[in-house]
Amino acid sequence: MLHAFSISASGMTAERVRMDTIANNLANANTTRTPEGGPYRRQVPVFAAREWPSWQRMGFAGAGVRVVAIREDPGPFRLVYDPHHPDAGPDGYVRMPNVDVVREMVDLISATRAYEANVSAFNAAKTMAMRALDIGRA
Repeated sequence: MLHAFSISASGMTAERVRMDTIANNLANANTTRTPEGGPYRRQVPVFAAREWPSWQRMGFAGAGVRVVAIREDPGPFRLVYDPHHPDAGPDGYVRMPNVDVVREMVDLISATRAYEANVSAFNAAKTMAMRALDIGRA
Protein backbone atom coordinates (compact mmCIF):
# COMPACT_ATOMS: atom_id res chain seq x y z
CA MET A 1 0.00 0.00 0.00
CA LEU A 2 2.86 2.39 0.80
CA HIS A 3 4.22 1.94 -2.73
CA ALA A 4 1.09 3.58 -4.14
CA PHE A 5 1.66 6.65 -1.96
CA SER A 6 5.28 6.91 -3.06
CA ILE A 7 4.45 6.46 -6.74
CA SER A 8 1.69 9.10 -6.66
CA ALA A 9 3.91 11.49 -4.69
CA SER A 10 6.68 11.14 -7.27
CA GLY A 11 4.19 12.00 -10.00
CA MET A 12 2.99 15.06 -8.10
CA THR A 13 6.58 16.20 -7.54
CA ALA A 14 7.46 15.76 -11.22
CA GLU A 15 4.38 17.66 -12.39
CA ARG A 16 5.10 20.46 -9.90
CA VAL A 17 8.60 20.80 -11.40
CA ARG A 18 7.01 20.84 -14.86
CA MET A 19 4.57 23.59 -13.79
CA ASP A 20 7.42 25.61 -12.23
CA THR A 21 9.41 25.30 -15.46
CA ILE A 22 6.42 26.41 -17.53
CA ALA A 23 5.87 29.40 -15.21
CA ASN A 24 9.53 30.36 -15.66
CA ASN A 25 9.18 30.08 -19.45
CA LEU A 26 6.10 32.31 -19.42
CA ALA A 27 7.79 34.84 -17.15
CA ASN A 28 10.70 35.08 -19.58
CA ALA A 29 8.71 35.03 -22.83
CA ASN A 30 10.02 38.52 -23.69
CA THR A 31 13.46 38.39 -22.05
CA THR A 32 16.07 39.42 -24.61
CA ARG A 33 19.06 39.50 -22.24
CA THR A 34 20.35 36.71 -20.01
CA PRO A 35 23.54 36.37 -17.95
CA GLU A 36 24.83 33.95 -20.62
CA GLY A 37 24.15 36.53 -23.32
CA GLY A 38 21.36 36.57 -25.85
CA PRO A 39 17.68 35.86 -25.36
CA TYR A 40 16.16 33.41 -22.90
CA ARG A 41 15.88 29.80 -24.08
CA ARG A 42 12.79 27.77 -23.28
CA GLN A 43 13.41 25.10 -20.65
CA VAL A 44 11.91 21.61 -20.62
CA PRO A 45 12.06 19.05 -17.79
CA VAL A 46 13.19 15.52 -18.67
CA PHE A 47 11.43 12.69 -16.84
CA ALA A 48 12.61 9.11 -16.35
CA ALA A 49 10.97 6.07 -14.83
CA ARG A 50 11.96 5.27 -11.28
CA GLU A 51 12.44 1.64 -10.24
CA TRP A 52 12.46 -0.08 -6.88
CA PRO A 53 15.55 -1.95 -5.77
CA SER A 54 15.17 -5.66 -6.61
CA TRP A 55 14.58 -6.56 -2.95
CA GLN A 56 11.58 -4.18 -2.76
CA ARG A 57 9.79 -5.23 -5.95
CA MET A 58 6.45 -6.86 -5.40
CA GLY A 59 5.63 -8.28 -8.81
CA PHE A 60 6.23 -5.02 -10.68
CA ALA A 61 9.23 -2.81 -11.31
CA GLY A 62 7.52 0.58 -11.56
CA ALA A 63 8.21 3.03 -8.76
CA GLY A 64 7.01 6.28 -10.23
CA VAL A 65 8.87 9.02 -12.02
CA ARG A 66 11.80 11.33 -11.39
CA VAL A 67 13.10 14.50 -13.00
CA VAL A 68 16.56 13.77 -14.38
CA ALA A 69 17.31 17.17 -15.93
CA ILE A 70 15.96 20.47 -17.09
CA ARG A 71 17.23 21.09 -20.60
CA GLU A 72 17.15 24.09 -22.87
CA ASP A 73 15.05 23.84 -26.02
CA PRO A 74 17.48 24.13 -28.96
CA GLY A 75 14.75 25.56 -31.22
CA PRO A 76 15.40 28.78 -33.13
CA PHE A 77 14.74 32.18 -31.64
CA ARG A 78 11.93 34.31 -33.02
CA LEU A 79 12.99 37.35 -35.03
CA VAL A 80 10.90 40.48 -34.49
CA TYR A 81 11.44 43.65 -36.46
CA ASP A 82 11.78 46.50 -33.97
CA PRO A 83 14.62 48.87 -34.92
CA HIS A 84 14.05 50.99 -31.78
CA HIS A 85 14.57 48.09 -29.35
CA PRO A 86 17.89 48.37 -27.45
CA ASP A 87 18.79 44.77 -28.44
CA ALA A 88 18.00 45.19 -32.13
CA GLY A 89 20.73 44.21 -34.54
CA PRO A 90 21.99 46.43 -37.36
CA ASP A 91 19.19 45.06 -39.57
CA GLY A 92 16.53 46.16 -37.02
CA TYR A 93 15.58 42.65 -35.94
CA VAL A 94 15.48 41.56 -32.28
CA ARG A 95 16.12 37.94 -31.36
CA MET A 96 13.26 36.96 -29.03
CA PRO A 97 13.01 33.85 -26.83
CA ASN A 98 11.85 30.59 -28.40
CA VAL A 99 8.88 30.52 -25.99
CA ASP A 100 5.46 30.02 -27.58
CA VAL A 101 2.90 31.22 -25.03
CA VAL A 102 0.09 29.10 -26.48
CA ARG A 103 2.21 25.95 -26.32
CA GLU A 104 3.18 26.75 -22.73
CA MET A 105 -0.47 27.21 -21.74
CA VAL A 106 -1.40 23.85 -23.30
CA ASP A 107 1.51 22.22 -21.44
CA LEU A 108 0.37 23.92 -18.23
CA ILE A 109 -3.13 22.50 -18.59
CA SER A 110 -1.65 19.05 -19.25
CA ALA A 111 0.63 19.30 -16.19
CA THR A 112 -2.28 20.44 -14.03
CA ARG A 113 -4.44 17.50 -15.13
CA ALA A 114 -1.60 15.03 -14.54
CA TYR A 115 -1.05 16.49 -11.06
CA GLU A 116 -4.77 16.17 -10.29
CA ALA A 117 -4.75 12.55 -11.52
CA ASN A 118 -1.89 11.75 -9.13
CA VAL A 119 -3.79 13.41 -6.27
CA SER A 120 -6.81 11.24 -7.10
CA ALA A 121 -4.66 8.09 -7.14
CA PHE A 122 -3.12 9.09 -3.80
CA ASN A 123 -6.55 9.69 -2.27
CA ALA A 124 -7.86 6.37 -3.62
CA ALA A 125 -4.91 4.54 -2.01
CA LYS A 126 -5.57 6.40 1.24
CA THR A 127 -9.25 5.40 1.16
CA MET A 128 -8.31 1.76 0.53
CA ALA A 129 -5.85 1.83 3.43
CA MET A 130 -8.47 3.31 5.77
CA ARG A 131 -11.03 0.70 4.73
CA ALA A 132 -8.49 -2.06 5.34
CA LEU A 133 -7.95 -0.68 8.84
CA ASP A 134 -11.72 -0.61 9.39
CA ILE A 135 -11.90 -4.30 8.46
CA GLY A 136 -9.27 -5.04 11.10
CA ARG A 137 -11.33 -3.25 13.78
CA ALA A 138 -14.50 -5.22 13.11
